[in-house]
Amino acid sequence: MQEHTYPIMFRVEQSHWWYTGRRKILAEFVEKICRQVTDRRPRILDVGCGTGANLLMLSNYGDAEGVDLSEDALAFCRERGLDKVRLGAGEELPYEDGTFDLVTAFDVVEHMDDDLAGLREMRRVLRPGGRVLLFVPAFMFLWGLQDDVSNHRRRYRLPELRRVLEQAGFEIERTTYANITFFLPILLMRQLMRLTGVKADSENNINVTALNGVLGGVFGAESWLLRFMNLPFGVSGLCVARVKP
Repeated sequence: MQEHTYPIMFRVEQSHWWYTGRRKILAEFVEKICRQVTDRRPRILDVGCGTGANLLMLSNYGDAEGVDLSEDALAFCRERGLDKVRLGAGEELPYEDGTFDLVTAFDVVEHMDDDLAGLREMRRVLRPGGRVLLFVPAFMFLWGLQDDVSNHRRRYRLPELRRVLEQAGFEIERTTYANITFFLPILLMRQLMRLTGVKADSENNINVTALNGVLGGVFGAESWLLRFMNLPFGVSGLCVARVKP
């Protein structure tokens, strides 16, 4: 296996509003995708599974497995009873062709030096008609401290995300922005930090713990809005794409 330069995806889960709200939005997309697999229980792969919180959510809709670059993260998964996890990189997935009905990558693809190679690997391990569900940071003008801390390579506009997915052999089913609610506050905060030179170890430290539940609920409420429309902008981008027949 070649050396991969994107960081290990060992993210200890917090009570941070971001994870709570994001998971509520993604669960609705996962449920809708898995309902279309009618002849068996869907098989799901979470790329960059971290410590397994998303695997717990995905297990509600199918047989969920995870892959990550961090041995520590996978050990944490196993402590949670999540045994179907493997060590591996997104660009070289340790699975046979045509294994899964759904591959998820939540805030992962932006870490890859070669996102096209990673998406081609996701396509390879999907069955004909299988789907990929991506969640990525949006808009380079929103670049901030957390992007540097997380070693992001890029933030995406939806046309850019669609283009690389099509190059990887996918048909786009839906793209939308997400987290429109906190778009302006995050933009203003990052512009202010840039202008004033305010430093912090992580934007996660700029957080009012007591408001986590409220903020997570507000962010997660977008799941209702996304049932009916695509959002014109947001802090993140979301995409569902299908393997071409």
